[in-house]
Amino acid sequence: MDVGLPRRGRPDRRRAPRRRRHHRGDALPRVLLDVALHRCGVTFVLDRAGVTGDDGASHNGMWDMSMLQLVPRLRLAAPRDGARLRELLREAVDVDDAPTVVRFAKGAVPADVEAIDTVGTCDVLARGDRQDVLVLAVGSMVPTCLAAAEQLSAQGLGVTVVDPRWVKPFDPAVVGLAAEHRLVVTVEDNGRTGGVGAAFTQALRDVESDVPVRVHGVAQEFLDHAKRPVILERLGLTPDAVAADTHAAWLRLTGNNADV
Repeated sequence: MDVGLPRRGRPDRRRAPRRRRHHRGDALPRVLLDVALHRCGVTFVLDRAGVTGDDGASHNGMWDMSMLQLVPRLRLAAPRDGARLRELLREAVDVDDAPTVVRFAKGAVPADVEAIDTVGTCDVLARGDRQDVLVLAVGSMVPTCLAAAEQLSAQGLGVTVVDPRWVKPFDPAVVGLAAEHRLVVTVEDNGRTGGVGAAFTQALRDVESDVPVRVHGVAQEFLDHAKRPVILERLGLTPDAVAADTHAAWLRLTGNNADV
């Protein structure tokens, strides 16, 4: 990895196929000590992010957002669709004093999901009449979150769905918005331990918000070979499962009174 290129005024853009990264145990130390420490403007593009399914257990990209949370100054983007991939990649390559990472899922490019509003650098994708529940939808989990929000809205809850776009660091505006809601739900196709949900919970606690947070993600285990939808269903990363868990949490929060 010639991380000296940015220091000589030449941008360095790296594509890191998931299968190669599994055989490069030195990748994280290099990002940490060779790139971030020296404020090099290197952009890493990670394909096959999240649950890849039938590539096998070793190829699921379910650890990157946890591991990269450790790297100071690094910025991490999780685009939800093709338009956001192009948008975030342009933003990433413009950063010349820190490493950036753009991660996206394997497979066909999903249909574009347009924002109805913005909060800071984050996209608001749905908004209810009340600020009951905020759903932080990460990357490819956006369609799941929007479908879950429809179910929750039909049950009388006011649901806001936000795509943070950049999941490290978080825009303070989205942390502030989350603190105004009564329940926060995060959904990601990354490990629950040390991932986006854990980091967002910490961000809320750092601003002294005690809003409850439900974190949905991948269990810390090697996943069996199966199609992606089958794995997501087993992990509870489906609209039905997310909506059911959120509604149950809401009832516990409000003392089984859904109208509070």
